[in-house]
Amino acid sequence: MTEWNARAYDRLSNPMQTWGEAIVAGLPLRGDETALDLGCGSGRLTEFLLRRLPQGRMIAVDRSANMLGAARDHLDPSFGGRVEYLQKSLDELDFHQVADLAFSNAAFHWVRDHARLFRAVFGALKPGGWLVAQCGAGPNIARIRERAGRLMASEAYAPYFDGWPGPWEFAYPDVAASRLRDAGFVDVEASMFEAPVQLSSLGDTRDFFEHVILGSHLERIPDTELRRRFVDSLTEQSAGDDPPYCQDYWRLNLRARRAPSPSGRGLG
Repeated sequence: MTEWNARAYDRLSNPMQTWGEAIVAGLPLRGDETALDLGCGSGRLTEFLLRRLPQGRMIAVDRSANMLGAARDHLDPSFGGRVEYLQKSLDELDFHQVADLAFSNAAFHWVRDHARLFRAVFGALKPGGWLVAQCGAGPNIARIRERAGRLMASEAYAPYFDGWPGPWEFAYPDVAASRLRDAGFVDVEASMFEAPVQLSSLGDTRDFFEHVILGSHLERIPDTELRRRFVDSLTEQSAGDDPPYCQDYWRLNLRARRAPSPSGRGLG
């Protein structure tokens, strides 16, 4: 997706925020690290991480100008001077050994080429630096992907989706671990867990689908009425689930390190 509705995402992203806060709370930080927040979004979780880095600094990266603008508005009043902002696709990072920590939450699955992504992150880390990330795992939102696939193949929508592989890469732990090792990482850990998201109503589900899950799909449909029908169809199918409006999320936890130099230091 080329752009995001930052206000809508900020309103709807509580599940991602909760998962991310749990990861940040467990990081063994000294407090003076330089960190990359890869896919910083509207800056809510970036703030949570910054509060654990009272003497540190942050480089907030997102490919969405809207998201970066929202992050700047959110962070600068309290952390101005300690945060840099960079609009860039995560697999196009060209940093060289700038960070002690590369952190990412709910962003890596929006990058199709994970091999390239992990090489870019590896290059950005100092010796001894850690990558700690969470994103969608292999079976993530399988139900909506299957239903969307049927719609995309139908006569009304097929012209807009012919040959499109979709916006996501949902890897299983073994595949992700292999890619991390191939990129040069050591001490690789990868695991996944089920994390269903229960939405409350037809309207909330439609809002969530439109602004969190299906934005890349909707960008490909030029007709306003067809876009509306696409979201409405998937929302109505979710209403018929048991329980209704429950989304089958799975999360992939990743942790890996760039090998330290003989005298280097990193996270615990």
